[in-house]
Amino acid sequence: MYYKQYGNTDMKVSAIGMGCMRYDDEDVKAGRLEKCSEVVLYAHEKGINYFDTAPFYCDDKSEIITGIALSQLPRDSYYISSKTNLGTIGGKSTRDAFRERLENTLSRLKVDYLDFYHLWCVLNLDSFESQCESLYGFFEEAKSEGLIRNIVFSSHMQGNELEDAVAADRFKGMLIGYNALNYRFRQTGITAAYEKGMGVVVMNPLGGGLIPNNPKTFEYLREGTDLTVAQAALNFVASHKEITITLAGCTTKEHIDDACKAVENLKERPAKEIFEEYENKGVALNNLCTGCAYCKHCPKNIDIPKYMDAYNEKLLGNNMFDRLKYHWGIPSETAAECIKCGKCEKLCTQHLPIIDRLGEISKGA
Repeated sequence: MYYKQYGNTDMKVSAIGMGCMRYDDEDVKAGRLEKCSEVVLYAHEKGINYFDTAPFYCDDKSEIITGIALSQLPRDSYYISSKTNLGTIGGKSTRDAFRERLENTLSRLKVDYLDFYHLWCVLNLDSFESQCESLYGFFEEAKSEGLIRNIVFSSHMQGNELEDAVAADRFKGMLIGYNALNYRFRQTGITAAYEKGMGVVVMNPLGGGLIPNNPKTFEYLREGTDLTVAQAALNFVASHKEITITLAGCTTKEHIDDACKAVENLKERPAKEIFEEYENKGVALNNLCTGCAYCKHCPKNIDIPKYMDAYNEKLLGNNMFDRLKYHWGIPSETAAECIKCGKCEKLCTQHLPIIDRLGEISKGA
C-alpha cells in the first residue's frame, strides 16, 4: 500500500481509504453484520488504514458494522472518520444534541475518540457559515476533551467556494467529491487546501459508477497502464499530489483488491500537470448526477435518482428512454407528476436543474 502524510499532521494514511457506505445490502437487511465486517478486516490486512463512515449509511448500520471490525484491531493501526451536521441532530443546534450524536457514534464504533469528525454535507457557503456558527464551538469543546483529534468538513461546493471555506482556517482537512469528470471545477479548491496544509480526502472518485459503467467513454484513462477503467479512475485521483486519500466504496474483497491495485507503484504529480495532460481528453461534465440519492424525498414519490441516472445517458450521448425502459423499468410519463416544489433541488449535492430535467423526460421520446 502507498501512504501519504495527512496535511500538516503526523498521520501517515493509506492512499486508498475504505468508504463504509457500500456494505452488502442483502446482508445488512438480513442482519448479517458480522459478515459485512469481514471486508473491513480484509481491507486492513491489505494495508488500508483509513475508514470513513457516517450515521444513516447502510440503513443506519454502517457505524455498527465498522465498529465490529475495528474493535478487533489495535487502536493505533487505523484511523476512523465519521460525520455530523444539523440534520443528524434533528435541527437542534444545542450542545446536548451534538454530544448525544457524537457519543452514539463513539459507542457504535467502539472507540474512545474519532481521528476525524466532519461537519457533514455542506452544499454552499451560506450553509458552511451558518453551520459553523451553530456547531463549530461544540466540535472544539469535544476536541479539547480528546473525543475528536481533527475537525474537518465534507462539502459539495465548487472550487471558488471551497477556496473561501479553506480561507476560514478552521479545519484540518476536507472531504470532497472529485473525479475525472469534475476535476476542472474543483481543482482550485484542492490546491488551496493543500497549500494551507490541510488533508484532502476524495469521495466519489468513480463518478457514482458513471466511469466504470461507460468504459468506452473513459478508455483514455487507461493509456499506458494495465489497469481497468475503474482502477485507472482511482489512480487518476490518487496520483494528485494535493490529494491525500481516495475513498473506494467496497462491498466485497475483490473490490478491495481492485482498489489496492490502482495505487501500486503510484506516481504523484501536481494537479496543474495532470490538468494540462487531460485538458483535451475525454469529457468534462459537472452536470452529471452522481447517484448520491439525497434527492429521494419527493412528496409525489417520483424515484428521482433513477430519472436523473437516465438523464446522464443523454449527456453521455446515449438514449435516456432506453435506460428508463430496459434498465429501470419505469415510464417516462411518471416524471410529469412533478409539482415543482423544489425540495429535490435544495437537497441536490450537484445543484442540478432536476425540475427541468423531469419536465424534459416527461415529454417522452
